[in-house]
Amino acid sequence: MEYCRKYPQAATALQEWYYELVKADFKNFNELKTVYGNASLVADDRIIFNILGNHYRLVVRIVFEYKTIQVKWFGTHTEYDRISAASIKFKKK
Repeated sequence: MEYCRKYPQAATALQEWYYELVKADFKNFNELKTVYGNASLVADDRIIFNILGNHYRLVVRIVFEYKTIQVKWFGTHTEYDRISAASIKFKKK
């Protein structure tokens, strides 16, 4: 919800992504990739999603076995170019 407040223009798309993932039952990245074709896998089981037509990027860590999603980072595509998706840590502001 913090990201929805920070980026209100992306709030609906981010919430739609969230509810889709909550309902989904992906067993592994390959199953997820069939639905989210633009998703990319990086180190530490992190997955990069394009949000709102690739204007925003979402970095999450998914543990498929436990159906756990940890949001690591969200921001504009320009901001994404300045971070390391493989090592960025979530920071509560």
